[in-house]
Amino acid sequence: MSMLGMEWLIAEAGVEAAEEGGLAANILEANLVNLLIVIGLLVYFGRGFLGKILSERRNDIKAALKEAEERRQKAAAALADEQQKLAQAQQEAARIRTAAEERAVAVKASLLAEAEVEVQRMKEGLSQDLNAERERAIADLRQRVSTLALQKAESELPSRMTDELQTNIINRSIAMIGGA
Repeated sequence: MSMLGMEWLIAEAGVEAAEEGGLAANILEANLVNLLIVIGLLVYFGRGFLGKILSERRNDIKAALKEAEERRQKAAAALADEQQKLAQAQQEAARIRTAAEERAVAVKASLLAEAEVEVQRMKEGLSQDLNAERERAIADLRQRVSTLALQKAESELPSRMTDELQTNIINRSIAMIGGA
């Protein structure tokens, strides 16, 4: 239906309304007719326009959903990858911790063995030092005893030595030398 045809229908409806019920009925009927005409025009001319807008909007929403799904899948893949890396890092950390604990035990055992050897060496050194000190003390004591004995002998010898005792000692010494 063309525009002129619609206007003619509107005008005719207005004339009929005016003849039948007066002005109040005419306004309501005219508004109803005008509303129907506007809706008809919107449907006729707006169908393509609204359809195009709605189609574009639907396509935009589909594209946005598809993009969101792709991002979700990428994020899930990245999360899985990072979780795998985390698990590997945790395994590596556990391996390093175990190796460090084993190394600590080995170093501790080595240090204890070295300390034991050092203690044994120190004991031997102390024992040698103690023996050397004892020998030195004994030698010093012997030296003092012999010095004191000589001093005592020298001090007592002149008073105890008689001529007869001297002659006896000399004869025995000659006999020992001659008989040897």
